[in-house]
Amino acid sequence: MILTEINLKKFRSHKETTIQFSGKLNFIVGGNGQGKTSILESVFYLCTTKSHNSSDNEVVRFNESEFEINGSFKNLTGNNVRVFYSLKENKKYYFKDNKQISRFADIIGEFPVVILTPADHAITQGSPADRRKFVDSVISQASDIYLNTLLDYNKTLRQRSSLLFQIKENRNNNLTSELYVWTQRLVELGTEIIRYRKKFINEFEAYVKDSYKALMDIEEQPEIYYSFLEDYKGEDIEGRFKTLILDRGEEEIKKAQNLVGPQRDDFIFETNRLNLKTFGSQGQHKTFQVVLRFAEFFYLKEITGKSPIFLLDDVFGELDANRAAKISEYLRRVGQAFITLTDFGNFSFLQRNEEDKVIKLNGGKIIYA
Repeated sequence: MILTEINLKKFRSHKETTIQFSGKLNFIVGGNGQGKTSILESVFYLCTTKSHNSSDNEVVRFNESEFEINGSFKNLTGNNVRVFYSLKENKKYYFKDNKQISRFADIIGEFPVVILTPADHAITQGSPADRRKFVDSVISQASDIYLNTLLDYNKTLRQRSSLLFQIKENRNNNLTSELYVWTQRLVELGTEIIRYRKKFINEFEAYVKDSYKALMDIEEQPEIYYSFLEDYKGEDIEGRFKTLILDRGEEEIKKAQNLVGPQRDDFIFETNRLNLKTFGSQGQHKTFQVVLRFAEFFYLKEITGKSPIFLLDDVFGELDANRAAKISEYLRRVGQAFITLTDFGNFSFLQRNEEDKVIKLNGGKIIYA
């Protein structure tokens, strides 16, 4: 799958911009404030219906009341996608081949996308929530069943949390009976999520090891460990879930919080059996973050049968020349990729071929080199 063209209207700094892309590497070059990152953001919108780091109203061009993105994808068949947002209505519309898609979740996985940004430091160095977000985003692009289960689970969490608060404030038998019903639903959905995540980690780790080996000269063994239901090691996930909720029932009511379930899981990254978050150097962290995104790409490509679009935003400036050169070489195995740079001349290790395209942004103008 490749993105052949995009048109932006009133999107960030782009009043109206049209760009044709190569099916291989696209180097988007320009100084700060020229709109490089917003091009990647607009591609992410086309693929996922949303920005990777902002709310819809934040990306409307200053003094404008709407934005629009149009894109053309080419796979076995062609698809035209349009995203329109009205600030006045505070409403977003998504169209695929001129047909409005009312349920945005139906688009997830239709146009697989992988994005690597400096903010990825949170995956290895941040909170468990950052790692859960990464894992959930990958599985959701590969499985609409998982995505729908996750959405249902999050709704159940909100409903049960509200009920716990009501019981805390005003205990009665009717509310307690209702809590039992929501608890059963929580366990049912949560058990499925944990099983999906376990299966995913078992499969995904092989992709991580392959990418790690390709990018590193030294011999290091990366591993991912999944910690769920207070680090449970057994196979009776549903039984463990029920036991923990029963044990912590009074505490949940006292705090009016859901204290048990996959919303508290964590994923531990290790190199040579050492916890990366605790013992890893900055270079090891950055390498692992890059490896996770390459692994995501190759995993999604195999599972979905579609080649994801790969977005790399301001990544090479944080890497030493040797590591950056290896990543640049490895990109050749990807297919289409979009890479933002402030100055192409500072990155001599990035090798270009005839099919690649350099897109320079300067004062709102597009120059192809």
